[in-house]
Amino acid sequence: MTSTTPAKGLIARLRGAVDVLYREVIKFGVIGVVAFVIDMGSFNLLRHTILDDKPTAAVIISASIATAFAWVGNRAWTFRHRRNRPAHHEAALFAGTNGVALLIQAAAVAFSNYVLGYGSLTADNVAKVVGIGLGTLFRFWAYRRFVFAGEPIDVDQSPLADLKSRADDQA
Repeated sequence: MTSTTPAKGLIARLRGAVDVLYREVIKFGVIGVVAFVIDMGSFNLLRHTILDDKPTAAVIISASIATAFAWVGNRAWTFRHRRNRPAHHEAALFAGTNGVALLIQAAAVAFSNYVLGYGSLTADNVAKVVGIGLGTLFRFWAYRRFVFAGEPIDVDQSPLADLKSRADDQA
């Protein structure tokens, strides 16, 4: 009977790791979808107005706005259980990671415009979506590996954790 105990422990740890990854992917996706809407909406607004002839500048501005939202969402919700360093360290790593992802997006739009010669808004949107996709893959890997790299914390540290624990105590 003791020979099966280590196997059960290993399976339980594996299930726990898969569960954490699954929840992180779902939350990262939700934050990502909202950031995508912010990014694409502001990009198209800029391209239709003040930056109609500057697609790369529009990419940089729109991605920066979406990045600010993503920082708050990922820190407060997606990876809140992985905090292991001061907020300003995480913010610097987050900014660096998103800077690389922003370069990926800008390179995709610039390549479409200046190398392939596709200057239409439709082509810019397609190139931006491709750049966002590639940048998202990079970001998820980098967030888990560098930015929010701490081991999952068993204690809920979310902003509403105190309210939840008080309600549990009263019940």
